[in-house]
Amino acid sequence: MKTALTINGTTYQLEADTRTTLLDALRNHLGLTGSKKGCDHGQCGACTVIVNGRRINSCLTLACMHDGDEITTIEGLGQPDAMSALQEAFVRHDGYQCGYCTPGQICSATAMLEEIKAGWPSNVSDDLGTDIRLTAAEISERMSGNLCRCAAYPNIVAAIAEVGGDKS
Repeated sequence: MKTALTINGTTYQLEADTRTTLLDALRNHLGLTGSKKGCDHGQCGACTVIVNGRRINSCLTLACMHDGDEITTIEGLGQPDAMSALQEAFVRHDGYQCGYCTPGQICSATAMLEEIKAGWPSNVSDDLGTDIRLTAAEISERMSGNLCRCAAYPNIVAAIAEVGGDKS
C-alpha cells in the first residue's frame, strides 16, 4: 500500500504491506533507526515516537494508519551537533546508561512536557484546578510507560525536571 509519511518535516512515499508497523517502516524501510524495537508488544516504550503532538508506541500502530500525519522521531528532536535541551540534560545527568531506551525516553519526555503545559492531569496530579507541579512523582507517573533496564530512573527524572523547570 502506498502511504505518505511526514517524518521530521520530510515527506516519504512508502510502499509497504498493510501489516507493516510504523516502527518497522521507520527502521527497515526508511533507515531511521533511532527508535528501537524492545518488546514489540507496547510494554517497554523503546519505540516511542510523537505523532501529531502525541506520544505513541510505534510498534503497536500500522504505518498505513499515519498517512499525512506529522511524525517526530528522535532524529527530528536533535542531532549530536545540535541536541535538544532534553538530549543535553540526559547527557549531563547520565540518564542514558546503555542508551537503548533513550530515544523512546526522550520522545516520551518531550511530549509529556507539552501535556503538562497544556494542563493535562495525571493520576498523581494534586489538584485539577491549578497548574501541575513537575514533581518527581508526577514525572515518574507520566513516564511509567518507558522502561529502563539499566535503572537510570533517578537520572532520567532529574534530566526531565531540569528541562521542565521543577523547583521542588
